[in-house]
Amino acid sequence: MGLERNSSGQHVENDKPKEQFVQSVFESIATKYDLMNDILSFRRHKVWRKFAMARMDMKPGETAIDVCCGTCDWTLSLAEASGSGGIVGLDFSPAMLEVGRNKVKSHQRDDSITLIEGNAMSLPFEDNKFDYATIGFGLRNVPDLVQVLHEMKRVVKPGGMVVCLELSKPTWQPFKGIYYFYFQKILPSLGKLFASRYEQYKWLPVSLALFPGRDELAEIFQQVGLQHVEAYPLTGGISALHIGIKES
Repeated sequence: MGLERNSSGQHVENDKPKEQFVQSVFESIATKYDLMNDILSFRRHKVWRKFAMARMDMKPGETAIDVCCGTCDWTLSLAEASGSGGIVGLDFSPAMLEVGRNKVKSHQRDDSITLIEGNAMSLPFEDNKFDYATIGFGLRNVPDLVQVLHEMKRVVKPGGMVVCLELSKPTWQPFKGIYYFYFQKILPSLGKLFASRYEQYKWLPVSLALFPGRDELAEIFQQVGLQHVEAYPLTGGISALHIGIKES
């Protein structure tokens, strides 16, 4: 759940460019990111990721790039499913990557995961390289989500899969009202209590408000040319999984 990665030319508080603001957020909360994800999602992010992996049905030896990989939870899941050395994690935050690198070492996956500091808007790989391209809780804050999806589509092989796991917007009451009260009023205080960061977690609801809902994002998947698009609401719609296939 937490605050997600990548940059934008838009402006936020104090007229700081969003790119600088988002990067500073992740540099400052990197060591607390995993703890805050557990607290803020009630550990549901683990269940969401497990569901995503089940829908992907990744086979041994298949390859993947995990865009905006952060502290590498999904990257590790991909490596475990693949069992090969063809897993790449890419993120723009050195501090987040350092936490992820230590986690990869502790799971003894150094030989199967390559971590790269890079830009989701311009992936440093040739066309048709990976079987999967995933992005977990990072698409909300990229400069141009359509461009990122195009890049993800570009680097997967024909028949390959583009997968996005992201926070979304619940649509039914009374859960919707309770969720938004928690998200807007309680969450920033938890961020201050457990991570000593209030303004960073106060900004999180703003980023979600500007992000497309589940059905809108499914349409965007189709607009970038992905086929057989599937969209799954998770935990009452507070998260959503989107999957699209590159034309063979």
